Amino acid sequence: MADKAAKTGKEKKSAHPWRDNIEAITMAIIMAVMLKYFIVEAYKIPTGSMQPTLMGNDETGLKDRILVDKLSYHFRDPERWEVTVFKYPLDLSKNFIKRCVGIGPEELKIQNGDLWNRPGPEAEWKVLRRPQPVQEEIWKPLYLGEEGLPGWKALGDARKWSFSGPEVSARGTGSLRYPATGSVMDDYRHGYPPRVREDIRPNRLSSQKPVGDLRIVGEVEALPGCTEVMIELREGTRKYQFSLPGPAARSGARLTISATDMVTRITSPLKEPLATSLPEDWRLEAGKSIDFAAQNMDDLLSLDIDGETMLELEIPAATDQASVIFLHVEGEGADFEDLEIYRDIYYVGDAMKRSEWQIPENHYVMLGDNTQDSSDSREWMLARIQYPAENGEIYRGNHRGNNENPRTVPGMPGGAMQWFRDEFGELHHWRAAEARTVTPEAVPFVPRELVTGRAVVVFWPLSPSYRLWRLQWVH
Repeated sequence: MADKAAKTGKEKKSAHPWRDNIEAITMAIIMAVMLKYFIVEAYKIPTGSMQPTLMGNDETGLKDRILVDKLSYHFRDPERWEVTVFKYPLDLSKNFIKRCVGIGPEELKIQNGDLWNRPGPEAEWKVLRRPQPVQEEIWKPLYLGEEGLPGWKALGDARKWSFSGPEVSARGTGSLRYPATGSVMDDYRHGYPPRVREDIRPNRLSSQKPVGDLRIVGEVEALPGCTEVMIELREGTRKYQFSLPGPAARSGARLTISATDMVTRITSPLKEPLATSLPEDWRLEAGKSIDFAAQNMDDLLSLDIDGETMLELEIPAATDQASVIFLHVEGEGADFEDLEIYRDIYYVGDAMKRSEWQIPENHYVMLGDNTQDSSDSREWMLARIQYPAENGEIYRGNHRGNNENPRTVPGMPGGAMQWFRDEFGELHHWRAAEARTVTPEAVPFVPRELVTGRAVVVFWPLSPSYRLWRLQWVH
């Protein structure tokens, strides 16, 4: 039969070509729907609630496009710190994207800008620490030396030093301070690249909270007569010192982290000075550059040298978060390059926002990484309106202030009208006088069945005007 077809040069044609085309189109549609609803889907980030992890800003027009894995959660539950997509409990017609920070059953709270949890009321509260890939993504760079941004201030003999943002040439004993005045505050625009930051208006809540968790990284090369390079982090009245002995240090010098109080009458004192050091002699080599990173993160001080964690020191929680960074050099001097300063998220929890949760099983607490600009588990409330006012149905929907939802418009013929969008996204309206407002209901948790996927990668935007190309994994 094959030989016969080859000789005639003809192939058998379908008796129903239109049906074949319809079947092919139908299968393509089915596969596309299956792909979107069960495997992977693309989303655009509309707001800055997850900045700096995900960027969305109307003023600059920068809105990350992300791919969302919708398959994994068919086989497992969400894990803490994952960036999740879920149906908004207050309006099920919308998808939200936040970081999963609380997993029931447990208790969760915000204290001094950090997250704490415990399995039950009899257990001890413990600060929640993020895995390193997550923390690396969350650190907000402060961009030393950029125009309009805080920089170093020379102290004492350091006025003879030369420094410009990320580069410092220290000659002789002296110190630098960052920021020049005050302390590091929770600025809404922190984490945005400098060119983007310039075009973003400050949030009204910016710079109202001092941030205690800081990180400084860079390269240092000591001169032969240098006796010590010290990075010092201040947190309120506390002083955390990271000592790197220089080439000219005394015999037996040790790489050391120490924590001390500068005054005695304080609200969160250290019971006694704390310190840890390497057991063997260690010092910087003259003329050899090393990478370093010193940080205070979630009540854990750590010092990395050339990418290896050399020392860690646990410290009690501090209630005073006012923070400053110092660079000290003793002896002949040292050169610093590629200095960068970062700050952690400051989770805002106050009288206007919920800061403690008792999370039931199969429920989650979701928070945005930019907690000054995030509608999340701290503030979700369902408005409830009964219409008609006497024995009528109770409609529930996202409670938004400033007459946004419900919205009442006075001066209408026959009296003021009220518009209300319910939890399913449907819009209702009635005479305001004929409805009754019921006390709003707190809805802080996301049930398991509403969680639909996790963000895995940012694949756009490309912005030549901001010299920005967003292509990165989401952690």
